Amino acid sequence: MELYVADAFTAVRFSGNQAGVALLGEGGFPEEGLMRSLAGELKHSETAFVRRTGENSFHIRYFTPAEEVDLCGHATIAAFTVLRDTGAIVPGEYALHTRSGDLEIGVGADAVWMDMAPPADGPTFTEEEQGALYAAYGLSLTDRPEGLEPQAVSTGLMDILLPVRDLETLDRAVQNEPEVTRLSEHYHVVGVHMFCPNTPDAAAHCRNFAPLYAIPEEAATGTSNGALTYYLFRRGLIRAGADNRFVQGEKMGKPSEILSRITEDESGVKVRVGGRALITLKCELMG
Repeated sequence: MELYVADAFTAVRFSGNQAGVALLGEGGFPEEGLMRSLAGELKHSETAFVRRTGENSFHIRYFTPAEEVDLCGHATIAAFTVLRDTGAIVPGEYALHTRSGDLEIGVGADAVWMDMAPPADGPTFTEEEQGALYAAYGLSLTDRPEGLEPQAVSTGLMDILLPVRDLETLDRAVQNEPEVTRLSEHYHVVGVHMFCPNTPDAAAHCRNFAPLYAIPEEAATGTSNGALTYYLFRRGLIRAGADNRFVQGEKMGKPSEILSRITEDESGVKVRVGGRALITLKCELMG
């Protein structure tokens, strides 16, 4: 296999969100234990193992250092950037098979766009449950913005979307990792996507936490911002057909820019997430 590390959702080296990318050609996937161990060795939140299944089709499996996950937005953006920049593919439309479903990928000269899985509403929370969610970050219900409440939403992975009232609140939130892990297990979600909506420069500024999957905080998350796009659309805060910008990773010193689009027709709602990426490292797996 060919191994790479790419910075996703950024055009600035060592910014954005790093992902491992393993190109397998048309060969089969390695044994699961090896893929998990390799993800742990690279120490990034996800590593994408990319297998070519046809001229314009691919199959990707995603591993964190802890286990396999169904879908990963930033690792997908990274993987198709690596494929493009190494000459394995040219700009165009590609089919991708994942454990989360079959998706379409649009590869441009600068950015990569990917379909999200069909949006799905998860549970809402009682006032008491909301209080526990905010308390897990040293916050309270007074930090909740008027008219918005936490809800679990999925566009591939189920996350709790946790709104806060302003950027100062977003910045001062401090995670209680054992408690967030417990809550994630209890609600059967990947983690918590905290956001401050309607900032002057973006649809939202965000922070993402998934300690259940050995990711204390993540600099850019495509699936979570896809879910947030749907959440904001349902509440009339963004409109169909427009490009949306989400900023994440600032607290980690790795500012990231995630783009999204949402469309609605007789077949339903469709969310796409996009962004730029660049290769930072090429690695060799020693025998």
